[in-house]
Amino acid sequence: MSDTINLQDLLRRAFQSQIELGMNECVISPENLKNKTLAIQSEAQVVTPQQALGNSQETTAAFPSLEAHKDAICNCQLCPLGKTRNKFVYGVGNPNADILFIGEAPGADEDRLGEPFVGRAGQLLDKILAAIQMSRQTVYIANILKCRPPQNRDPQPDEMELCFPYLYEQVHLIKPKLICTLGRIASQALLKTTTPLGKLRNNWQFFEDIPVIVTYHPAALLRFPSYKRDTWEDMKKLKAKYESMI
Repeated sequence: MSDTINLQDLLRRAFQSQIELGMNECVISPENLKNKTLAIQSEAQVVTPQQALGNSQETTAAFPSLEAHKDAICNCQLCPLGKTRNKFVYGVGNPNADILFIGEAPGADEDRLGEPFVGRAGQLLDKILAAIQMSRQTVYIANILKCRPPQNRDPQPDEMELCFPYLYEQVHLIKPKLICTLGRIASQALLKTTTPLGKLRNNWQFFEDIPVIVTYHPAALLRFPSYKRDTWEDMKKLKAKYESMI
């Protein structure tokens, strides 16, 4: 047996225990995770979240569906955002989508409605998707964080580390052919880099073996319309890449 166990495995085993016990409520909390950690520590040494994410080679989804995964984590209390959110924002779209769009975190409208990208930025994203003959019904849209940071502040590193395994599981359930990250924070968090967004846009990136295209967040386009031309070029590259794969 390996002398380390990654964070995704730890969370998945905790979730799986709940499902096997027939629990119908979401009960992920720091206390529950701590108890599960103590039970597993006799088998392996638990590494830090950052080490786990950096070293993970896991490629198999632990849940039978996105719905089962959502049900297992929808009342997460692993970080303080669980106490300040209105609604848990899991994701929306085609569960078998070929393209996964990833933003950074829910805003006020998303927190109110429980769906990602439903405010002004979301309306612009819908127009961008329509321009490349796609829609939120044909792609999948998620965020790095599932809960809104107060006053829409930037996500904190510890919040992203705790929430990232949820996105990781979504990726392995959806199995997208391509990923598009929206904005600097989402791009750097997914790719585990501090490279500026402008440089990340220059080339295709990869999350494990999945090609990733980096572009601006729709909210940035609302503030800086000059970014729209670059974003359109990114979307044309995305569409061309996708068409070459199908």
